[in-house]
Amino acid sequence: MTIDTWRDSAPTAGTAVRGYVADAARAVDLPGDVAEVLATSYREVSVQVPLRRDDGSLVVAQGYRVQHNGARGPYKGGLRYHADADLDEVRALAALMTWKTALLDLPFGGAKGGIRIDPATLSQRELQSLTRTFALSLSHVLGAYRDIPAPDVNTNAQVMAWFMDAYSSRHGYTPAAVTGKPIEMGGAPGREAATGRGLVYVVEAAARRWGWDLTGKRVVVQGFGNVGSWAAREFAALGARVVAVSDVRGGVVNDRGLDVDGLVRTVSGGGSVTEIDVAHTPIGLDELMTMECDILVPAALGNAITEDNAAAVAAAVVVEGANHPVTPAADRILADRGVRVVPDILANGGGVTGSYFEWTQNIQQFRWREERFNAELGDRLQSAFTQVADRAEDTGSSYRLAAYSIALDRVARAVRLRGYV
Repeated sequence: MTIDTWRDSAPTAGTAVRGYVADAARAVDLPGDVAEVLATSYREVSVQVPLRRDDGSLVVAQGYRVQHNGARGPYKGGLRYHADADLDEVRALAALMTWKTALLDLPFGGAKGGIRIDPATLSQRELQSLTRTFALSLSHVLGAYRDIPAPDVNTNAQVMAWFMDAYSSRHGYTPAAVTGKPIEMGGAPGREAATGRGLVYVVEAAARRWGWDLTGKRVVVQGFGNVGSWAAREFAALGARVVAVSDVRGGVVNDRGLDVDGLVRTVSGGGSVTEIDVAHTPIGLDELMTMECDILVPAALGNAITEDNAAAVAAAVVVEGANHPVTPAADRILADRGVRVVPDILANGGGVTGSYFEWTQNIQQFRWREERFNAELGDRLQSAFTQVADRAEDTGSSYRLAAYSIALDRVARAVRLRGYV
């Protein structure tokens, strides 16, 4: 497979990642033999995940784990439970993790996993049973020095606790086999907030580079789950104005700034941002994406900004809190319009960086204080931004191309050093 064949005509998540890597491969003049190794996944596992429902019926869900490349270390990547999860998406996200861990200079490769199911339809018992079955089905390809899962869409610390316990039942107590766990089971103080907080650390570094003062800057956050809610909290703490947020039920706006703490309390109690009892105006999801603002954070699922709405985006900078929220066609439109894009492999890298810190603590059996965790997180992410910005300025390229070029260089060196080519 050559670099030219890394692009397909079908507009899928996999196409997007392969396209970005193809651009970077040309930029760094990647040798063809290395491209051949990196073009496909090392291992793809597809398993049945049978689940006996509370009413006695049987559902057989499809589960996946894709290990893209492990030249730089054990495979690392999250587990997502979603009705639309499929092999192409998981394959693309596994490759994305390879480039993300390399960009952040973490000693990991890239993987991703998922189950094609809607977890909202499951009871707590059913969710636990599903998770344990999935863990045991994959345990032969996982491990603290082989492949370490973490939370992703619709999975959380509780799911990771069940997953780790099931794995440990077969292999002995192994807290380092999974990250994103509850603190009581070897989780790291600071890990829960790491993706959203890390995103804001990156924006702080960017603001210094651009000569921005974040005080009073208008921020719009699409998606108010773990990433979006923590990012909103951190932006508010810096004095920025979070003027609009949304979740799956709709959005709310207040030009003077929303009560972020109130939003968090409402959502933590099982409510929607649309149910907040302070001053706000309802706003549709499409309208929210094109609001005038300084910083737009798409932090839900992919493909939030496409060629259909990119021309209407009125933000000065888009910071990708979700994975691939901007399609390649939209990316080109935004670039032509002078809208800066901080790419996902940098902007949301706090999650896997925090997982690295948790894994390290589990291996060493020594827990850090949260202050150290946050300081290390900020240092690593802001250093990565500086490297990306320097490469972009030196080459006249976008932040995305610069980020992928740095990552590809590092993985390619590891592939050659290990004798894969």
